[in-house]
Amino acid sequence: MKLTVDQDLCIACGACIDICPEVFDWNDEGLSQVIVDEVPEDKEECAREGLDSCPTEAIKEI
Repeated sequence: MKLTVDQDLCIACGACIDICPEVFDWNDEGLSQVIVDEVPEDKEECAREGLDSCPTEAIKEI
């Protein structure tokens, strides 16, 4: 599974980072970013929860 965060939609709420810090973290602009190329299988459930928690739907599966 691969994810991306649309920087134009991210409002820096931090929900995805709180839910799955192994996959999401802050970037230099204070917005969320995906920090892995491919989500490890054992982190897919929390990554999906992070995606589902995004209030602006900025996180997309690619």
